[in-house]
Amino acid sequence: MDCLGQKIAPQGTLLSVIGFHKKRYSTVSINKFVIVSIKKIASVLFLFFVFNAQVAFSSGHEAAKVSSPPVLQSLLEGNKGFAQKGEFRTLGQKNSLQRRAELAIKQNPFAVVITCSDSRVSPEIIFDKGHGEIFVVRVAGNIVGPHEPGSVEYAVEHLGAKLVMVLGHERCGAVTATYDAHLAGGKVEGNIGSIVEAIDPAVTAAISNGATGIKAEIIEQCIVQNIRLVASEVETRSPILKEAIASGHVQLVKAYFDLDNGKVSVID
Repeated sequence: MDCLGQKIAPQGTLLSVIGFHKKRYSTVSINKFVIVSIKKIASVLFLFFVFNAQVAFSSGHEAAKVSSPPVLQSLLEGNKGFAQKGEFRTLGQKNSLQRRAELAIKQNPFAVVITCSDSRVSPEIIFDKGHGEIFVVRVAGNIVGPHEPGSVEYAVEHLGAKLVMVLGHERCGAVTATYDAHLAGGKVEGNIGSIVEAIDPAVTAAISNGATGIKAEIIEQCIVQNIRLVASEVETRSPILKEAIASGHVQLVKAYFDLDNGKVSVID
């Protein structure tokens, strides 16, 4: 008992109490240390995964940017076999019953070809590509109006096409008709008139730039000019495609198909 009559704990008991509190304090400190450490580790891991995700994302976009040249090369290689030997290796391999069943569920064309409706200009044949490899937009004179850019946008945005080619061809009837109408100064009636109206700027530009030679030669120059203007119009009519091309995710190619030798040439 102390002077106030309160009980005093024996020395051994007091030491036990002190030891208990020390042990408890030590345990709490260790727990806090462990929790803090776990939080730090979690933060480091989080930053690690975020960094790697960004690297993967960037790598994916870089891969998309550099994938276009191989696509163009694949098209030109296929055309080489067609032009030189009339061979159709891929065309036959990619048209099996199994291939058809796969495409019935999903399509992944790697290129878009905007070309003429001319029966002699079938992209799958002249590039030796199979079922589901090329997304084709065909209209007389390989022109683009209000609807065609939407088809191209769909192929690029939703199907993953990495290349858009505007393909004109030798002796194009639509360009020839436009050239004749331009010289005659007359207006072509009916729906064909709308095609002639769309091609006329190319004929006007070719003549203004000094197109020379016999009629057939001048028309060929008009055809090339039409390819260039249509390629430019693809970007003008579609901000989506313009951005994709400017960023390097899609390659825009201008090309000319020679009916005589079967060769496709890329033009400036």
